Amino acid sequence: MARVTGIGGLFFRGSDPQALAAWYERHLGIADMNKAVWSQDAGPTIFGPFAATTEYFGRPQQQWMVNFRVDDLDAMMASLRAAGIAVETRPEWDSDVGRFCRIHDPEGNPIELWEPSSTASGGPAA
Repeated sequence: MARVTGIGGLFFRGSDPQALAAWYERHLGIADMNKAVWSQDAGPTIFGPFAATTEYFGRPQQQWMVNFRVDDLDAMMASLRAAGIAVETRPEWDSDVGRFCRIHDPEGNPIELWEPSSTASGGPAA
């Protein structure tokens, strides 16, 4: 059987797509799709539907949340805070799969940043 081999793209709406793309490039290092194709490092990826009633994403109308793997969560949080971006962490988000924090892009979309543990093979409970 043919199977999916990875995520080929993540597309979403924004009131100012160019400014939003520039924000992702400046603060998270993700290339603007109009400039280049972003090549990500190989590693664990979690594809996990959550219950419609979950509060994990924040806003009830939020249908998705992207989770980005990072290699140094402490350095990333320091850089984001230095840029004036609010960073939220909660002890209950961390587990044996790694450490997590949450930020929001300029449109209010939640972004989870994940530094996987060396034994990460799963993700947060749905």
